[in-house]
Amino acid sequence: MDIRAKQRAVVEALEDIKGRDIVVFDVARQSAYFERVVIASGDSNRQVNALAANVQVKLKALGARIVGVEGRRNGDWVLVDLGDIVVHVMHPAVRSHYNLEELWGDKEVKLRPKSKPKSKPKTRSRVKPAANKRPRAKTARPRRRK
Repeated sequence: MDIRAKQRAVVEALEDIKGRDIVVFDVARQSAYFERVVIASGDSNRQVNALAANVQVKLKALGARIVGVEGRRNGDWVLVDLGDIVVHVMHPAVRSHYNLEELWGDKEVKLRPKSKPKSKPKTRSRVKPAANKRPRAKTARPRRRK
């Protein structure tokens, strides 16, 4: 699977569960073990775990290999290792304390919006009534007796 498609799938999986402050860093020159670091925030332990689980489910469905998951028990910070992408999902307080953006933040990846399929331009077609047709005659309905 292409790295760009994989990082797009990770970001979409995080956005599905309302992950906040999602950033992607290209760390290929800083680390020999992985190429991208994705950092996202969740508001509660339950949301942090749900974000990490959704990343696993979506990428496994696409055929990606999940190398490992750490931190699901306490839910403050969950790390999902996808091999060439490492996803950090954490509380905002934990995120500001550890400040991973300073560590990995040399080159942020700008994600392009997902391309929309091109649609054909809509044309209005007016249906003109035929000139040789007569209007329909109204038929009488039987009356109901009271």
